[in-house]
Amino acid sequence: MKTRYTYTFLTLSVVLVLCFFANVSLGSVGIPIEEVFQSILGTSTNESWQYIIRDYRLPKAFTAILVGSGLGISGLLMQTLFRNPLAGPFVLGISSGASLGVALVILGASIFGGAFSALLVSKWSIVIAASLGSFLVLLAVLLVSSKVRDTMAILIIGLMFGSITAAVVSVLSYFSSAEQLQQYIFWGFGSLGNLSWNELFIFFGIYLLGLILTSLSIKALNTLLLGENYAKSLGLNIKQSRLIIIIATSLLAGTITAFAGPIAFIGLAIPHMTRQLFHTSNHKILLPAVFLFGAIIMLICDSIAQLPTSDYTLPINAITSLIGAPVVVWLLVRKRKMIF
Repeated sequence: MKTRYTYTFLTLSVVLVLCFFANVSLGSVGIPIEEVFQSILGTSTNESWQYIIRDYRLPKAFTAILVGSGLGISGLLMQTLFRNPLAGPFVLGISSGASLGVALVILGASIFGGAFSALLVSKWSIVIAASLGSFLVLLAVLLVSSKVRDTMAILIIGLMFGSITAAVVSVLSYFSSAEQLQQYIFWGFGSLGNLSWNELFIFFGIYLLGLILTSLSIKALNTLLLGENYAKSLGLNIKQSRLIIIIATSLLAGTITAFAGPIAFIGLAIPHMTRQLFHTSNHKILLPAVFLFGAIIMLICDSIAQLPTSDYTLPINAITSLIGAPVVVWLLVRKRKMIF
């Protein structure tokens, strides 16, 4: 059994590397794979290709890996915590909080008017607003969760906070101009290609913190699969474990939403696809598997969204849903049952 998992992990690692280099080489400008390696090493004689590879496509490919793996892991954490196969990384209202923060900046910018409005609607202001929005919703969920014992109540509370923030966004949208609405809608499409190396390092630092908290929760996650009452009988501190898992999910999903926008499907479907491939519920195996699988799927979706040799780029959200949803339906119909 261990040998089978080893071969599967090696195969996924090789596929990840191949998808990474395929993603870097594809785009509106076709670049031969040997030039890709030379550009990475800094030995390319074509300065235009070297600029495209090192300053745009490499950060975008690394962003795709962080987004795909982070959302996949977040979805796995939420599905295990709530023991609900339909739970995703945004069930706590994190994405809605980020959307509200961005809506206040973009749709509410006209209130300030003039030059200050242009300054307010900047790249970093949107990232900060999304981060603050998701953090405030998380803080509200944590405060309420400390007062309730039932984990399912936290799920419902998260959904209610999501509904409240969606209502506020709707009101702001009603009073906004067409230009502001268009800018907000474009942010909602999601994007992987807007980060510089400095922004990517900040993104990775927060992502790594969420990953560390997740790795510290592996034992708790496996215990929670048996039910909260049984977990308590084994000596697990339910409140502490629940808090760490929620914070880890918020760091991963909140940061991804802040830097890349709300990305659909990945967090919900990747854990199910991984379980169908590995046939296990052991998080020591599932977490690294979800990391690899999420990164691969995200790289593939981004490569398709780029429409190679074309000047157009499709919304990444549309690609993840159009490709991913039918695959999950096919897997579940083929297996006839859901491994959970």
